[in-house]
Amino acid sequence: MSSVAVDDTQFEAEVLNSDKPVVVDFWAEWCGPCKQLSPLVDELAGEMADKVKVVKVNIEEAPEAPTKYGVRGVPTLMIFRGGEVVDTRVGGMPKSQLAEWIEGAL
Repeated sequence: MSSVAVDDTQFEAEVLNSDKPVVVDFWAEWCGPCKQLSPLVDELAGEMADKVKVVKVNIEEAPEAPTKYGVRGVPTLMIFRGGEVVDTRVGGMPKSQLAEWIEGAL
């Protein structure tokens, strides 16, 4: 399973009401670091599908969720568990560090 694109109308169902922890990748088309991070996030979505759901929110197409959760820069990654944010990271990182961060928040 790879990451899923989510807009504002789907955010509550896909993220807040998920029975699994959810990694949310807030990104934008014009963001260079987002484009570098995206394939790593997709790889981890497949590798960690049994533990976590991964969704991507384009801040240009879905402005409500990033505004509500105080996203000020992209890429911003947030981990939600039980409808609450449990951890946030801003900026790019290597795949190993990303995997370690996700595992640590589960």
